[in-house]
Amino acid sequence: MGMAKSGIPILVFFGGVAALCALIAHFFELTLLRYGTWLFSSLSVFTLYFFRDPQRAVPQEEHLVVSAADGRVVKIAQVLEGMRVSVFMTVFNVHVNRIPCSGRVERVTYHPGRFFSAFREKASDENERTEIVIVRGTRRVIVTQIAGVIARRIVCRLKAGDVVHTGERFGMIKFGSRVDLTLPAETEIKVRVGDRVRGGQTIMGVMPDGE
Repeated sequence: MGMAKSGIPILVFFGGVAALCALIAHFFELTLLRYGTWLFSSLSVFTLYFFRDPQRAVPQEEHLVVSAADGRVVKIAQVLEGMRVSVFMTVFNVHVNRIPCSGRVERVTYHPGRFFSAFREKASDENERTEIVIVRGTRRVIVTQIAGVIARRIVCRLKAGDVVHTGERFGMIKFGSRVDLTLPAETEIKVRVGDRVRGGQTIMGVMPDGE
């Protein structure tokens, strides 16, 4: 299992502090620093766990749309742009985000905002978020990374004009959050509220043949 690049600086910091505490505690026999060694070693282990980046078997059928995130489906609703499927990620989920379908990135838009709980309905429109529009023929799929109460760091490495492929990693949201996937209205939704999904692997919907 790999590790997301975003976690490497954090791991280096915690690991370095743990090593320094252990070294000083060893030479000067300072009990307090032994607790520091334990604390920062534990944080290093948690960092490895949180930023884990497992390999996924990505479905390759042309008209499938896969989940952009790990978590649980908390809402499916019809919106102006089509059908919106919301996936909530807890701190224990894999937080690497993946491309839901192949296409071209039309635009990436950052929206500053609030930090309401990602469970709340208004989080989709009022929270800090990054919106990625992927064009596939005449259809558009929108991925929205939404910051929550704890998660206040959105990572998105995409830019307008990028050609992307189903299941590719494109970013993450640190420490619990939500990802909305907005699909064309004619998409056949394959998940239900309460389903647990995996980014890059779980089939969220099937778009009809034709562009």
